[in-house]
Amino acid sequence: MLDVFIQTLPFFAVVGLGWLAGWRGFFPPEATAWLTRFVFYFALSALLFSFAANMSLADIFVPRAAAAYLWGTFVIYALALGVAFARRRPLEEAAMEAQVAVIGNTGFLGVPMLVLLLGQEAAATIILVLMIDMIVFSTLLTVIVTLARQGRLSPDLPRVISLGLLRNPMIVATVAGLGWSATGWALPGPFDAFLVLLGAAATPGALFAIGASLATSRAERPAVAGWLSVAKLALHPLAVGVGAYWLFAVEPFAAMVLVAAAALPVAGNVYILAQHFNLAVARVSAAILISTVLSVLTLPAVIALLSG
Repeated sequence: MLDVFIQTLPFFAVVGLGWLAGWRGFFPPEATAWLTRFVFYFALSALLFSFAANMSLADIFVPRAAAAYLWGTFVIYALALGVAFARRRPLEEAAMEAQVAVIGNTGFLGVPMLVLLLGQEAAATIILVLMIDMIVFSTLLTVIVTLARQGRLSPDLPRVISLGLLRNPMIVATVAGLGWSATGWALPGPFDAFLVLLGAAATPGALFAIGASLATSRAERPAVAGWLSVAKLALHPLAVGVGAYWLFAVEPFAAMVLVAAAALPVAGNVYILAQHFNLAVARVSAAILISTVLSVLTLPAVIALLSG
């Protein structure tokens, strides 16, 4: 574990630097918002396009891997719903807590860090996880909240969901990259160099932005946030591991990547959804803070266990 911890330490050191800059006021929230936007719309999108342009859809969508991740994720989703219902929380709050328990920071932390740690061949499986999280579970949350609040599903809901997906640059970049790959053409040299240069900013930019955003987070409602952090960092990778290694017999390397991705801390975009729907905002913010801090130790432990 020590070797893996040392390998992950530089990544979390950049997160810590971002937190220090935010905490000291050198990097105010406005700057964090603009840096996040740069990474989200430009650097990370360039990285995803570059990855996808060298893959096929079959490389990314492996049915056994998709089934294993969906199975493990739905198990923990259902568990988190059950715990929330036992606390007599309404359906929409329960759905938000379930979202916290299963959606990891795959875009800003998983794509840059796991690809560097596990190798370029991990990219396809990481993108699969990212697509499932964004397409399946973000849509599920929207449907549940709409149903709980309006008592019915609006005829306009499919259009709203479709527009939301089309406006997500990570989805657009991945689909565009796969479209380029389907042509069989190599990326032109200058364009490839442009993508490499821009994509290289994704890793430090994303990690710094994560840290800076944590500087404004507070550990309110720590009991619930702590439970959700345990669900995300421990129970989610365990459930995905059961699905990948035993139920669906996923190829070993892909299974390892699936479990490592499931062990990532809570994603920042869950907080954006919580704000959008005005649901459990303090709990979500606290869970992101707690899970990110704990993942400094838990993520290397999971990777070391899988590697062993």
